[in-house]
Amino acid sequence: MQKWVLSVTLLSIAGCSNQIGQETSTLPEGVTFVEQVAGVKGQPVIPYSKYTLENGLTVVLHEDKSDPLVHVDMTYHVGSAREQEGKSGFAHFFEHMMFQGSEHVGDQEHFRLITEAGGTLNGTTNRDRTNYFETVPANQLEKMLWLESDRMGFLLGAVSQRKFEIQRSTVKNERAQRYENRPYGLVYERLGEALYPRTHPYSWQTIGYVEDLERVDVNDLKAFFLRWYGPNNATLTIGGDLDKEQTLAWVNKYFGSIPRGPEVKDMPKQPVTLDADRYITLEDKVQQPMLMMAWPTSFNGSEDEASLDMLAKVIGGGKNSLLYQNLVKTGDVVDAGAYHDCAELACTMYVYAIGQSGEKGNLKELRSKVVSTLDDLEERGVSEKELNELKGMVEANAIFGLQSVSGKVSQLAAYQTFYGNPNHLSVELQQLRDVSTDSIESAYMQYVNGNPNVTLSVVPKGKTNLVAAKSNYTPMPRIIPEHKKLTEEQLALREPVDNFDRNVMPQPSQPVEAVMPTLYQFELANGIKVLGTKYQETPTVELQMVIPAGRRFEPMGKTGLSKLVAAMMNEASTQSTAEELSSRLDSLGSTVSFNAGLYGTTVSVTSLDKNIVQTLDILEERLFKPAFNEADFDRLKAQAIEGAVYEHQRPDWLASQATREILYKGTPFSLPPEGTKVSLNSITLKDVTDFYDTYYTPNGADIVVVGDVTEQQLTKKIDFLSKWQGAAKPVPSAIVLPSIEKQAIWMVDKPGAPQTIIRLVRQGLPYDATGELYETQLANFNLAGNFNSRINLNLREDKGYTYGAGGYQTGGKEVGLSVYYAQVRADASLASAKEFLAELEKMSTEGVTDKEVDFMRLAVGQKDALSYETPSKKAQLLGQILTYSLPENFVEERNEIVAKISKERLNELAAKWFNPDDYQIIVVGDAKALTPQFETLGIPMKTIQPNL
Repeated sequence: MQKWVLSVTLLSIAGCSNQIGQETSTLPEGVTFVEQVAGVKGQPVIPYSKYTLENGLTVVLHEDKSDPLVHVDMTYHVGSAREQEGKSGFAHFFEHMMFQGSEHVGDQEHFRLITEAGGTLNGTTNRDRTNYFETVPANQLEKMLWLESDRMGFLLGAVSQRKFEIQRSTVKNERAQRYENRPYGLVYERLGEALYPRTHPYSWQTIGYVEDLERVDVNDLKAFFLRWYGPNNATLTIGGDLDKEQTLAWVNKYFGSIPRGPEVKDMPKQPVTLDADRYITLEDKVQQPMLMMAWPTSFNGSEDEASLDMLAKVIGGGKNSLLYQNLVKTGDVVDAGAYHDCAELACTMYVYAIGQSGEKGNLKELRSKVVSTLDDLEERGVSEKELNELKGMVEANAIFGLQSVSGKVSQLAAYQTFYGNPNHLSVELQQLRDVSTDSIESAYMQYVNGNPNVTLSVVPKGKTNLVAAKSNYTPMPRIIPEHKKLTEEQLALREPVDNFDRNVMPQPSQPVEAVMPTLYQFELANGIKVLGTKYQETPTVELQMVIPAGRRFEPMGKTGLSKLVAAMMNEASTQSTAEELSSRLDSLGSTVSFNAGLYGTTVSVTSLDKNIVQTLDILEERLFKPAFNEADFDRLKAQAIEGAVYEHQRPDWLASQATREILYKGTPFSLPPEGTKVSLNSITLKDVTDFYDTYYTPNGADIVVVGDVTEQQLTKKIDFLSKWQGAAKPVPSAIVLPSIEKQAIWMVDKPGAPQTIIRLVRQGLPYDATGELYETQLANFNLAGNFNSRINLNLREDKGYTYGAGGYQTGGKEVGLSVYYAQVRADASLASAKEFLAELEKMSTEGVTDKEVDFMRLAVGQKDALSYETPSKKAQLLGQILTYSLPENFVEERNEIVAKISKERLNELAAKWFNPDDYQIIVVGDAKALTPQFETLGIPMKTIQPNL
């Protein structure tokens, strides 16, 4: 929930329009105009028109002709807070069921039709709402409205007990994968149980409890739909390249006949208070103890919400925050921060700190330091300078938030759902303008200082000596009412009556054409290549420079060095402290950051166009005058070691590292990107400066720029980079990949794991944009490259083994990789591996069907309409062109391949690349239980302990 609230807050700061216009077009019968808000140049307001249908459906339209796409969002004002006690997880469970077909849309067709249209789709559930959304080429809008209306009005006729059981298994797999088999995955469940009484709807998580899902049946699900999924409890928001009159006609046609549901009233606000500090403990399979403290605060929309948001930033929102200065910079913790999580009924202030692994992570001492830091705020107060810097970043984020149609539509939908007003900006704007140092300090005194909180200690299993305090609170037993079975006769169905045939699926209107951005290219005096495109939808500039300073050039035994150098570049310069640089960036609303990759370090710059000169001054200072202080180095090195410790406990990391070691043994590609304890411990400050001197060079560097700046303006602004001199462009040392002759099963032990990771891997091809690698990706599309692929439908939708399964082929400059993957129920491990092998065998021997070829051509061929919308997507495209020296029309070449590649060629590639015998099988799970099972496959078994 905090994500949309945060973005809503950010959007509000710079002012908005309250111009309520009048609808001048002729409206379809049954559609009522409510209001219209026009845009104001230079202000982050989202123009829209609002309507209602007779059945209560609210419709919000936003026109944006900049790209040939539309985003459709259907938000229902129901989340886990509307669930009955003993039926937790139902809102989220129902979200899954909404993708399983309706009376006029067949099983799995919802995903297939949108994918085939070149679109993307998903749904999300939180405590207070559920939304379903898709982004598609603009000519597919009518089809999207047909799909959304069919599941609103005609879902129950297609719901079956079998679908119910499959999705129940999928949700249980999701809970196991995202909560139970993940480090710290149960933190919020434990905190919710301690913060709220059992009768409070926030006392359980959206995912729910497995025992509740086991208790209910398909009629409970139907009753939930009938209660909450009426048009009068929904907001349909559409944005993009649309015609308002035509869109309203379609909306009225497809949704107007759907009967109203029961009336839905807003739930009363339910903030809570605690009578005393509550201490709870979670023993987890982690190595780094974590302290999480939670204070109940207000509710979404309260007068002090904005002050609480700002308070969280002061406490733990950046390098100038209290927690960073007092705990992170001193090396007392690996990480610490604060955030205000605000939801419709209640909000919470969270403060967290992650201790070092081992006995140094004593949470009792750590809590004492956190409390002391918070106590200092009362005496220290908040300065006007701090507040102004925070507001500077908020203003910039507001504008950056307007770069995508989907982002704008999501904002409008959220405002309407929770405030009944898409133009709620003015209220929040005033609240943010009213934030003062006094109001922040007042919020601190009212909710945090001296107030009871819940303190959760997450410690390694068996290490309860590290807890902050002995547990003194046990949640009351859950209230589980007797489950009363519902019969079909008890369900009051609502039957729409149409004057058209819903069995006829709308066809796309005239084709849309994705327009490649107009590019300009030039070279600086020192050889740096610059590729850019002008972007004027928001007054922003994004610049990315790639310097040839990646992991591939690290000395032997110094894995992790390039990342550590990049981290040092984000610290102090010889002219300014890290805190001073952070303050300057915050006040400008800009960012300058360094991140190391395989072949290069990417320097990312974002700025409002009005602040680009000052921002580039900071880039120049950071790039050419790094301080490389010993204290910063010691702290960042320690953090890097602890970061590696954290990564190495994740099941996904274990599978990825096993992949690297099996396929690339003896080469730099076998090493973990973040380094190991041994390699990181060996790195010295001299290693850092030597790496900087050698590899931070303009020779081999590239720059891409997307923003409201012309080629001539840009040339002047980055002139300082043309004077940069450095070492020659580095060349990677030659490598020889190991030859892997026989298939084996590689077992990675994770004792007691509730799920098993299955991966089938083999060496693949280096990157090519239009060659065999790309063609193989097309061949894989129906096997494992989309939701409706054979493998995902088999393992997730048919068998219920996993939350998701898939596969891909990827390549870099030197090596490539082919992977098939899933995280499955532990008791379905062997069965899942067999299904993978069988699917690969079938595809490699029998190939694709004609229907699959047609599906691939449509789905892949129409994606371009969505490919270049935002500056980041444009920058990614430009980066590919420079990195791999691609022709500017390479996308057109790929589209031609999609249109013309033959079925015979796809089958030839399938036979070559999908033969299951060519794949190594990696299994991450409880080896004691799994080894005897996998031995029955008759494939040689090996154990592997990834390099930590």
